[in-house]
Amino acid sequence: MNKVTVVGSLNVDTTMKIKRMPLPGETISTLGKSSAAGGKGANQAVSAARSGAQTFFVGEVGKDSGGEMMLNDLRENGIDVSGIRENAQVGTGSAAILLDEHGQNSILVYGGANQQLSVDDVNAAKNQIMEADFVVAQFETPQAATLRAFELAKENGVTTILNPAPAQKIDPAVLKLTDLIIPNETESQALTGIIITDETSMLMSAAKFAQMGVRNLIITVGAKGAFYCTQDGYNFIPAFKVNAVDTTAAGDTFIGALASQLKPDMSNIEKALVYAQRASSLAVQKMGALPSIPTKQQVIAASQN
Repeated sequence: MNKVTVVGSLNVDTTMKIKRMPLPGETISTLGKSSAAGGKGANQAVSAARSGAQTFFVGEVGKDSGGEMMLNDLRENGIDVSGIRENAQVGTGSAAILLDEHGQNSILVYGGANQQLSVDDVNAAKNQIMEADFVVAQFETPQAATLRAFELAKENGVTTILNPAPAQKIDPAVLKLTDLIIPNETESQALTGIIITDETSMLMSAAKFAQMGVRNLIITVGAKGAFYCTQDGYNFIPAFKVNAVDTTAAGDTFIGALASQLKPDMSNIEKALVYAQRASSLAVQKMGALPSIPTKQQVIAASQN
């Protein structure tokens, strides 16, 4: 069983189903509305936990009903929430998701307590970081917290995984402490300037990331699949063909599932990638973020059909 420590965001998601995305200045009616626990950090942690990883979370929520909801949902998934601080001054993070009839989404995020996550919060979780197989982070929390978590991880031989989303300028020190970076094709282009079109452009991107200090790369390419490049080789793993209903947590499900199965030396990366692709393909067939994330038993069952 892998031990995974997630340093990241916790959001209450409100999803509004619409026929199509509104034009600038246009008002349209929604077809439905629902709320659920989410946030990239929470999604990735729940995905890892449901796939069997022993999961610990470092984050912040507001001392409010949204924060209580987030803590309860993580606990119900067997995640250790002792590393989550309740902030009495700032509200719990939230996201407004517009979801069209084709399963595509646009998301507005309010950072809230997520943006208060500090180096002190990370230092308080030093033991859990030291004992982990993987430390996973994204960019819905301050990079200073991510940097400190990765420093502690590398001092103790722990493998680090960075999901550079949402795309932004990255502190070079964070990249130098990243063992595996997992952007989608848009985020990869934003960071390298290379448009992802084919295998050649993916290999060029891998070389660019290596120049930045990251020697292992996975680029997720939506419904097409995922490309990986490590020090031992590269390949493209096709995605499973499904009818997508809601793609909100697809990438996060992929990352959490991958962290639950991957060996720290990445020697089983293709097998772990296939598992993660299967988990993601199940997630997009259901509504919501956390509610859509499958268990290990569901992933295995789907693999046998």
